[in-house]
Amino acid sequence: MESRLQGVKSIIAVASGKGGVGKSTIAVNLACALSQLGHKVGLLDADIYGPSQHIMLGLKNAVPTIDHEKKILPIKQYGLDVISFGFFVKPEEAVVWRGPLAARMLQQFLDDVRWGELDIMIVDMPPGTGDIQLSLTQLLSVTGALIVSTPQDVALADAVKGVSMFQKVNVDILGIVENMSYFECPECHHQTPIFSREGGRKKADELKVPFLGEIPLETATRSAGDEGLPIILKDEKSAQAKRFLEIAQKIHQQTMENMKKGPRIDINPIVSPKMTSPFNV
Repeated sequence: MESRLQGVKSIIAVASGKGGVGKSTIAVNLACALSQLGHKVGLLDADIYGPSQHIMLGLKNAVPTIDHEKKILPIKQYGLDVISFGFFVKPEEAVVWRGPLAARMLQQFLDDVRWGELDIMIVDMPPGTGDIQLSLTQLLSVTGALIVSTPQDVALADAVKGVSMFQKVNVDILGIVENMSYFECPECHHQTPIFSREGGRKKADELKVPFLGEIPLETATRSAGDEGLPIILKDEKSAQAKRFLEIAQKIHQQTMENMKKGPRIDINPIVSPKMTSPFNV
């Protein structure tokens, strides 16, 4: 079988054990940060039940085109090659699919998209440890997984499950990012740990995986995503942008170390060939 994504040097899954921890915000800003560091980056929004990358990248009305070989061409935005399920469904349309169809959609995003040559592909995963996560590791050899969590015990309990799932399928953990670590008052600069603090660091130490950094809860980051211009691009000199660049550098270093372990070898998928296509190509 021909190897999938032969032109993609490394694949990074950005995952979380539960929703609501800001995983997609982390994914898009890190993708932009890696691009700023000089890498050719693709961003695959695999969160079919709640796609958001098309919103955070200002691509709400974007429609991908098809080439002469009926391959979907990624949308180019801010130096990224982007594919999101949000391009293929109406904003008000709920996706009511069983797991196998969702897995089939992921396979099409890999096989039917003209990704070309990329240094890094960031995959924004749906929350949890279900079919999409399993299918990705069956379809491809993932270079590493980044786990996003907030500091409180409820989120960390699910983050632990995410770490365990990737370890069971032999995917290296690049590290844990603690999002919403604290809120800093813009007037007095007092820091309030709304969701506790340093839980991510402590859990990373406990699990013996790298702790990549803290991202505070900040209005500017949220509003930048809503406006379709990630904070790392909207305010490159901000403290938030600096943090994302620092984490991106750590991720790239970890990725290079993982790639030294050997070449990527694709794994035969366990996906039903009888599933109908989620979109026509």
